[in-house]
Amino acid sequence: SYIDIKTTNDYLLHLFCICKTSYAQHQQIRQIQKKMKEIVTQEVQTNDLKNKLILGSIGTDIEKSCQSIYLLHEVFVRKVKLLKKPKFELGKLMEQHGEGSSSGKAIGDETGAEVE
Repeated sequence: SYIDIKTTNDYLLHLFCICKTSYAQHQQIRQIQKKMKEIVTQEVQTNDLKNKLILGSIGTDIEKSCQSIYLLHEVFVRKVKLLKKPKFELGKLMEQHGEGSSSGKAIGDETGAEVE
């Protein structure tokens, strides 16, 4: 299944989750997809999404929670696409890194000399 999710820092991601089942009924497949979407949305709300994708812990969480519905194999996030990134605001970035609201002007000898 696929999920469009907005992260805490305003990125819009398109995640593709995949799992392997055999002989599952249509209703069970729909329940598994619903559970996948719930778990992925919970995991994306945390700030540690990158590490969870690298380690594959999202897939193991999905596999554990869906065991009551149907037996799953090879559960993982196959692909992550960046659909929309937030607007870049220099003032907000400087605030987060403790620089305050600097004017962005060069200081001292860094201004350069006039060229004729």
